[in-house]
Parts: sequence; C-alpha cells; structure tokens
Amino acid sequence: MFIYLSKKIAIPNNIRLKCVSWNKDQGFIACGGDEGLLKVLKLETQTDDAKLKGLAAPSNLSMNQTLEGHSGAVQVVTWNEQYQKLTTSDQNGLIIVWMLYKGCWYEEMINNRNKSVVRSMSWNADGQKICIVYEDGAVIVGSVDGNRIWGKELKGIQLAHVAWSPDSKILLFGMANGEIHIYDNQGNFIMKMTVSCLHNVTGAISIAGIHWYAGSEGYVEPDCPCLAICFDNGRCQVMRYESDESPVFIDTLMNVASIQWNQCGSVLAVAGSLRGMEKEVNVVQFYTPFGEHLRTLKVPGKQMTEVAWEGGGLRIGLAVDSYIYFANIRPDYKWGYCSNTVVYAYTKPDRLEYCVVFWDTKNNEKFVKYVKSLMSITTSGDFCILATKADDTHPQEDADVESGNNAMYVLVLCNSIGTPLDSKYIDIDPLFVTMTKTHVIAASKEAFYTWQYRVAKKLTAMEINQVSRTRKEGRERVYHIDDSPSGTTEGPLDFAKAFTATRDPICCITATDKTLIVGRESGTIHKYSLPNVALVQKYSLNYRAYQLSLNCTSSRLAIIDISGVLTFLDLEVRSSSDDGSGSQAGTGDPSKFERKDVWDMLWANDNPDLFAMMEKTRMYVFRNLDPEEPIQTSGYICNFEDLEIKSVLLDEIMKDPERPNKDYLINFEIRSLRDSRALIEKVGIEDASQFIEDNPHPRLWRLLAEAALQKLDLKTAEQAFVRCKDYQGIEFVKSLGNLQSEAMKQAEVAAYFGRFEEAERMYLDMDRRDLAISLRIKLGDWFRVLQLLKTGSGDCDDALLEQAYNAIGDYFADRQKWVNAVQYYLQGRNQERLAECYYMLEDYDGLERLASSLPENHKLLPDIGQMFVTVGMCEQTVNAYLKCNQPKAAVDACVHLNQWNKAVELAKNHNMKEINSLLAKYASHLLEKNKPLEAVELYRKAHHFLEAAKLMFKIADEEAKRRTRPLRVKKLYVLAALLVENYHSQVKTSQQNKAKGKTSEATSALAGLLEEDATSSDNRMVDSAWRGAEAYHFFLLAQRQLYEGYMVKAMKTALHLRDYEDIIPVVEIYSLLAICSSANRAFSTCSRAFIKLESLESLSPEQRQLYEDLALEIFTKHSPKNNHMSGLDNAPEGAEGKLPTCIVTGWTISEYQFWMCSVCKHCALENEIGSHNFCPLCHSSLA
Repeated sequence: MFIYLSKKIAIPNNIRLKCVSWNKDQGFIACGGDEGLLKVLKLETQTDDAKLKGLAAPSNLSMNQTLEGHSGAVQVVTWNEQYQKLTTSDQNGLIIVWMLYKGCWYEEMINNRNKSVVRSMSWNADGQKICIVYEDGAVIVGSVDGNRIWGKELKGIQLAHVAWSPDSKILLFGMANGEIHIYDNQGNFIMKMTVSCLHNVTGAISIAGIHWYAGSEGYVEPDCPCLAICFDNGRCQVMRYESDESPVFIDTLMNVASIQWNQCGSVLAVAGSLRGMEKEVNVVQFYTPFGEHLRTLKVPGKQMTEVAWEGGGLRIGLAVDSYIYFANIRPDYKWGYCSNTVVYAYTKPDRLEYCVVFWDTKNNEKFVKYVKSLMSITTSGDFCILATKADDTHPQEDADVESGNNAMYVLVLCNSIGTPLDSKYIDIDPLFVTMTKTHVIAASKEAFYTWQYRVAKKLTAMEINQVSRTRKEGRERVYHIDDSPSGTTEGPLDFAKAFTATRDPICCITATDKTLIVGRESGTIHKYSLPNVALVQKYSLNYRAYQLSLNCTSSRLAIIDISGVLTFLDLEVRSSSDDGSGSQAGTGDPSKFERKDVWDMLWANDNPDLFAMMEKTRMYVFRNLDPEEPIQTSGYICNFEDLEIKSVLLDEIMKDPERPNKDYLINFEIRSLRDSRALIEKVGIEDASQFIEDNPHPRLWRLLAEAALQKLDLKTAEQAFVRCKDYQGIEFVKSLGNLQSEAMKQAEVAAYFGRFEEAERMYLDMDRRDLAISLRIKLGDWFRVLQLLKTGSGDCDDALLEQAYNAIGDYFADRQKWVNAVQYYLQGRNQERLAECYYMLEDYDGLERLASSLPENHKLLPDIGQMFVTVGMCEQTVNAYLKCNQPKAAVDACVHLNQWNKAVELAKNHNMKEINSLLAKYASHLLEKNKPLEAVELYRKAHHFLEAAKLMFKIADEEAKRRTRPLRVKKLYVLAALLVENYHSQVKTSQQNKAKGKTSEATSALAGLLEEDATSSDNRMVDSAWRGAEAYHFFLLAQRQLYEGYMVKAMKTALHLRDYEDIIPVVEIYSLLAICSSANRAFSTCSRAFIKLESLESLSPEQRQLYEDLALEIFTKHSPKNNHMSGLDNAPEGAEGKLPTCIVTGWTISEYQFWMCSVCKHCALENEIGSHNFCPLCHSSLA
C-alpha cells in the first residue's frame, strides 16, 4: 500500500482537537476539542466527469456544522452507523446523543451523572446497545432508544476503555493501570486477560486503544487476528479471540495515542509520535493483522490525538493540534490484467475464501472462482498466477515425495476465465511473484524459485507422461539469494537450500523474457539472465526498492522506493542515437531523474522510452523522461500499448465488486496520438504525415493510413501501411487502385472500416446487387443474403439460394433449433442434414419418408439405416439397407435387434450361408451360459421350430424329473408340442410354394410328409408331440375331479394314465388309481393297483412293506370286487382301433358327433366343451 497526505482542514480559533471519528456508512466526520468544540463535517466528491471518480475527484466540504451543547472539552465521540446517531461526552460527564433531521444535527437525548467523567463509549456491532464507562468504575449499558438496560459499580477500579465483541456477548474493560478484564454482556466478571506483550516492561503504563474488528466485510484469511490492544509505550498485541494464548506481538517503538482497524480488518493504523527523537515526530504506522509493517506516514504538527478510517478504507483522518489532516491510501489490491480481463479478489463476510473475479471487459462477462488463503495475483500475457497457502485437506499431487516435507504453498496457473491449467507446490513462501510469457518466478526473503511453465495444447498420452516427468528435467529451479548461479543445469529440484538464513533479504523482483531482477533490502540489485539463470551483474543503490519494473527491451529499470520516490537505472549502455547527436541526447539522463509520491508505474509494451506513472491522483506519461501534461485520475494502470493507456478504477469496483461496470475501465490516448488525430482532422494529411515522420510509431502510421483511405489518397495510404508493416493494408490499397469507379472505391473503403450497412447501400445504388450479396456472404450474414436474393428482380441464382437456405439451416442446427432447421434444409434440399434433424427431433416418420424418397444406392441410406438401428426399428432399417444393396448389413442389423426370423429370411433370400452357423454359435453360447429358454426363443424367432422343440422337450423332461409343479410341466410340454405343430405347417407351406401350379394338393401333401420323414430322425418326438401334454393333463384332471368329489370321473381319468407310464412315474399313476378306485368303492380295480404297486422293483423293502400293510388293512374290510357295474378296466375299441378320449371329462367318446381342437387336434364331447372359452389341453382360444 502507499499513503500520502492530501488535505488539511483548520479548526477556527486554533482550538485544539481531542478526538475525531468517521462514520463508515454515511461519511460524516465528527471532531471534538477544547471549549466544548464539536463539529460534524462531510467531504463530498461530486463530479460530472465519469473519469474523475474516487480520490481523483475534488473533495469539498458539503457539511460543516458546529454542534452547540457541550461546555467542557469534548473527550469522546462515537457513531452509531445503523441508526445514524452521534454520541458525545465532555470533561464534565455530560453525554449528548445527536440525530440527523433534514440535513442538520439536533440533540435527541442528554444524560449527566454529575459524578466522574466518561472515559469511553462503545456501540455494539448491530447498533442496538451502548456501553458507557466512567472513570470511577461505573458502567452503564443502554439501548438505542435511550432506556437503561443495566448498570454496575466496579469498586476501586479506574476504567479507561470499553469494547464489545463482534457477537455482542462479551465486554472488555480497560483499566487505568493497564489491566484488561473480560465480562459477559450482563456485567458478570469472567476473567482477567493475559497481556503478554508487556513482558519485562517497567513503570506506569496505560492503554492507548482497544479495537475489535467485527468481521462486517469478511476476513483476510480464516482464523485471522482481529482484536487489537495497544499501550501508550508502543507495545501491541493482536488476538484471534479474547482468550487467545498465542497473540501476534508488535512493538511499534513509539508513544501511541490511538489505534483503529480499516473497514475490512486488513490494516491496523497506529498513531502517535516516535520516541528518542530530538523533537517529536508524529507518525502513523500501518500493520497487517499478522504484525508485518506496511508503511509509515509522517505527519507535521506537535501532538496527534486520534486516527479515524474512512468507510471505504481509502482515506484516514488525523486530529493534530487544531487541524484535521487527511491522507489518501492506495491499497495493495490483489489484482491483475490479462488479455482484456481484469482479475481482482475481495472478501465476503459470509465466506472464508477469497472471491476471485475474472471480469472480461470486452464482452462484459464475469467468471467467479473461490480461493482459500489467497496470497497474490500476478498476470502476464493471457495467463495469471494465483499464489495460495496449501490447504491441509488437499495433499499436494506433484510435490517431490523424496524431499519428505509437505509443500506449504501452491502456485496455480489459470487462463483468463479462471480455468486452472497447471499448478506447482512449493516450500518457499511466495512473498514476491512475477511472471513472463515463459516463466513464473516466486521469491521468499532468502531464495527464489523459477518455473518454466507450459500451456497444454492437445497433448498425446506420451506427451502427458513426459510432462509429468519433466519435474526431474529441470523446468523448475530454486536459487538462494547468496549463491552465484552460472547458468549450467544443476541437479534435481532441492528446496532444502532455500531455508538458509541471509543477512540481506529479498524485497522485490521483476522479470522480462531475458532478464530477472532481484532487489534486496540493503539496496543491492542482482541482474540474472533468463531462461538459464546466471548472475550477470550486481548494482548498489543507497535506498531500498519497493517496486521494480523493466522496459520492453530490458535496458532500463524503474525503481520505486519504500517512500514513493521513482528513479531509473540503465542496465545497458545506450548506443549513440541514429541522428548522431550524442549518446544521451535523445534519451534524457536517468541519473538526474526523480519523482516523489509515485505509487504505480508501467512501461509501454512496444516502446522502451515510453512509460506512464501515477503520482498522487495524477497520471503522467513520459517520453524520454519528459512528462506530458498530467491527467487527473486515481485508476490503476492495466496496459500501455499502441499509444493508449488502459486504466481501471479498482476503488470503484471494490465498492460493489459483484457488479463491475464498463465505466470503471478508462482508455487514455497519449499526446502524440491526440495531436496526430487533431492534425489530420484540422490541418490535413500532408502536415500530419510530416509530424508522424518526426515522431514515428506504427499506431500513428496506421492512423494516417486510415485517414488517407477515407480521402482515397491511395499513395499516402500505401506508404503509411508500408511503415506500419500492414501487409493486408498494402494489398487492399493495390486492389483499390485497380478499380475504375470512384463510388466503388468508397464502398470498398466503407466495407474495410466495418461500415457494412453503408457499403451495402452504395453497392445497391450502383446496381451491383451481386457485390452486396458477396459482402454479406463474407460476413456470414445469410439471413440478409436470402433477403437480397429474394428482393432481386429477375431470376436469382438457384445454387446460391440453396447455399443460403442451408447456411441458415446450419445456423439453427448449431443452436439446437431443429424444427426451424428442418424448414430451411427442406428448401435447400440438404438431405444429409435433414436426416440428422429428423433423428434429433425423433421424427422417425419423416426419416422414413426421406429414406423412401432417396434414389437407390444413395450414400446417405447406410447412415439412415444406422439411425433406425439405434432406435430399434428393424423393418425400416432393412428397407434402407436393401435399398442401398447391403443385405449383409441388413442381416447384421436384424441379428443385433434379435429379429432372427427376419435375419434368416433375408439370408435365405440372398443366399447367405453364414447365418445358420451364426445362429448355431449364438445358441450354443446361450446354452453354455445356461440360458436354454433364451436359446428356444432364438430358434423360434429364426423359424427353426424343430431345434426349438427338441430343446423344449429336453427342458420339460428335466422339469418332470425334478418333480416340480405338474401344471408347469404340462405348460412346457404344450409349448414343445406347439413348436412341433409350427414345424409341420412350415414344411407344408414350403412344399406348397415349391409345387405351385404343378400337381394336385394330395401329391404336395405326400411330398411334404416324405420330406418330414427324411428330415426328422426324431420320429417319436414329431409323431407323439402331444403325449407329454396329454399325460400331465389327465394327471391334473384326475386329481381335480377327485377333490371336487366326482369319484367315478376321477377313476375313469386315472385309468387313462396307465398308457403314460413312460412319462409319469409309475408309483404316482397307480397310487392315484388306488385312491380314486377305493374312493369309488371299486375294490377290484383298487386291488389290481396295489398288486402293481407291490410288484414294482424300484421300491425299497420298507416301502413295499408299508404298501402290503395298507392293502391288508383295506381288503380285510372289503372284498376285492367292484360294487358298481364297472366295465371300465379296458378301454372299448371301435371299428378303427382306439376311440378318442374327451379332454374335458376323461370319458371315452363313442358318439359320432364331437368337437375337435383346431390346434392340438384333440376331441371333446360337444355338450361338455360348451362352457369353455379355451381348449383345456393346449389353451388356444375356441373362438
């Protein structure tokens, strides 16, 4: 930061000031002094000029009111910012609360104890309560509306100071003897504060100030010290909270009168006078919360009594004798400027991290990034470096593990929108960071680290590996400041040597592409070469540099010292200038140059003798060390090239950092550019050309060239373009020379300067619509092209019209507006993009229409086929592929979509042999994976019904063996039988197709049967396809009839089961028969069933014994004779063999009329089937 005195206000009648306080929100300044003096002032910075903002604006007193009411010396003034109240008290103990009404201050409340005197008053953070302490130990806490909340007498204690904690839960009382006591907000004593900074201090001391920053604008970093306590002897301690055991100690070596934090708790001002001088010197010292000294401000006068910060932190007010002095502060913002982007950081009260904003000033866009413990921002070219403290939660990725210690700091390389591109973990504290186009250099007090950064283009995997290994190859180096590196490559990166102490620490660094400059506190300056770091030379100055800057040729170094004096040092001996007028004549003598109160400077990027600097609130531009007239501004200089200076009003941005405004970025043209422009406009091109000849610069030549073009002075324009090396410009002038008509030239020039509307109008006036169209085509403005084409008289070029439609279609497609794109592509007949749009819109009908409208073998058909495949539309896919004569692709698509029947059909039609092998391979794969049902499905879809049936019978047999539910087994057998039926009908149709129109039906049927015979080695399976289904059908039917109580029916059905001993276990058949016949009292049948059971060989002796016992028990009671007429044992036979069985009841059908199922060809009695909707056996519908 930099600080300088800027204004002084005298108090009438030389009345001495005792106190001053600045209202942070409204900007009122209250000052109190002897003889009851109390004034409220306000500095107003009103200006109409947008550029004159902030400190640069003239500040006049907009309020200067004397408040009458006190008779004795006013000793305490304090503001309540939330409620706009001022509280004051004088040496007689009178307290007055003032309020603002219609622009003037009036007394609102008065209070006087008539005992003792008020030593200190403090409002809490939200302005609700005030605590007042009296010298005699009385404490009063009152509310903002004047009511007393509580009061207390602290016996035998002299009070001097009071402070609230930020959360208003704690009060600190400072005693006259220097002790500090901690109380809660109800007035109960908690503890004494340990004041460690007074270690080994003797004699009487008193407290100069207690200030507890309330965190209203966030903290500089997490866990930041915020409670400052300072004593009159200059000892100071800064604590994180009231009982902090390790505070920060500061010894200011001065007699302190007053202390105060700035608005964001980042700077502590300590005001007083230096000790040990012959005459007292008033100074204000500035410190960070961590005790680092920032600046010293010397102030004239005899005795300083109080310091007060302005709300924005850009000014301080000082009460000295009978004057108020104001000093302006130029803060060290964390900021930078890279490729049209201003990067700045600020803190928020609700977040611990810094909020880093990348504000693209060209497009007025901003990108925000939150960074913990940010230390600095450094920019160069298109990139920026954020230096931060390493977070414990993120271990470093690429720090050398061998070194064994954890890297403490991180350098993050970002682009201009805040995207991290690379990062390096380092062990040294990056107090000073600078960067060039190729290197980042970070320095601590003892050592500096160089990193040759690379910006990743598209890296291959191999290159990425190399990049990750390059750490060992020496893209990073560490050098101790006391070493003298020779530029040869040293060993591996070693941070260990960076921690050796040095007597002469580093205090600033700067670098260009070929030179690195390091300044040390003694005034020595080291010059190193880059990229191989070698110590080239040492220079010694008799002052300590604070900021260094090299010009674009690295020939001259600008040095701003700690007190703001700018001087120069020539690093290269300048050769005699071209005109031969002596060595130093053209460049000014740097040894005699000196400017005071300089806080910022920047060399031009393109001229080694041109630089801009900020002195107080003025910007000066120097050419060869001669100043131009100053410009009033308080901006920070971003960039200086092409004779233009970009400056940014960071003070204004920081007032509302979330909404940066384009007005805060200001461009200044330097004098030679302004003069040249004025000459061209007022005098003429000839004289201007002569002036530019004397002050040559590419920007001025370009200015001249453009002016000459406007006037169509082609000769001058060409010469000027040659001087500024603009090849395109030269070409343009040549092409203008070839044009005949004057109007044509003017139109071309208008187009060259980007005045396209004007150029188009000129072309149309010349009746050259074609040129207007080609201009718009160059600009890519196809909407206008279409308009021009349509408004043209006569026929317009169809090809161009199509091109325009397609380009507009592309415009909409790029923005994902597919519906609009379709309309234009249709008009532009762009089938490829149309297909894409239909696909994106999921308009598959449109896609199908498109496919059918395309001619055969069109190159787009395979793509459309692929589109249909991705959404599972098989038929459309096949059509598309067949249309472009790719049956193989069609088959593959069917296979991919599991449409095997279609695949097999296509393969047969196109004589493709491999489909069967593919099918078999896939089926065996499914069987290996133990997915037989999926294999069946596969064969069924491919119309290989016989293989499917074989598999199905196998599954049914296995299920039957496992004794699972009979119904499930019946279903499996039914499915197998249905597959066999499908196979029959397949053979039949194929025979019919072959024999069409040749022979009678009978012959073809016979041929079909013969073919079946030939193909089916598994005759049993084909002939008796329904046996398994029948067996389980009757097995289930018998049990159902038995449970429903139809004993006769049950027994009859059970008798049928004897034909199916090969399918259902014999034990189950005869057990069921035995139960049904005994229930039906047909003991003769029952007896035969028992005989069969007892003779079974598969039974164990124990089981056989059980059957014998059961038979004995039954037949001792009942003789083995059938009670009813039961000729049921043998099924009656008809003339043609066995009679059919009714599948509904299990009875044998002897009538001539009966019902037969069309699918399974099984019969039932007509009167029985009437109540059914489905065939009881194969479950097919009867409709």
